[in-house]
Amino acid sequence: MKKRTWEPLGRLESAVMEVIWAHAPVTAREVCDRMTGAEERAYTTIMTTMDRLHRKGLLVREKDGPAWRYAPALSKSEFEKALADGLATEILQAHGDVALSAFVDAAAQVDEGLLDRLAQLITQRRRRRE
Repeated sequence: MKKRTWEPLGRLESAVMEVIWAHAPVTAREVCDRMTGAEERAYTTIMTTMDRLHRKGLLVREKDGPAWRYAPALSKSEFEKALADGLATEILQAHGDVALSAFVDAAAQVDEGLLDRLAQLITQRRRRRE
């Protein structure tokens, strides 16, 4: 079975999903009420964004009186993992060994300990294949 790939979220979609991940299940009104400061938007904008996220498969919903009550289809960590998996696959398919080398170099620049963690993950993956 092929894994579903996800596109990165826009700024407003990310802000809406953060509220939903923290407070689900919620209505559009509840999300709108929790969005303040730079992320504050009109109720109809939030409602449209949530409907779009539902159509993308990121939210599930059920009727609650006249409104929809939304919950995430994936946890935040599941979404982030799926997004990273898709991006890594695209990069590796397009650039192969060069991408792999660049990834190892980048891991070392960020934190040498990541190289040890990478080695552990490779070992775990190989054991699962056996």
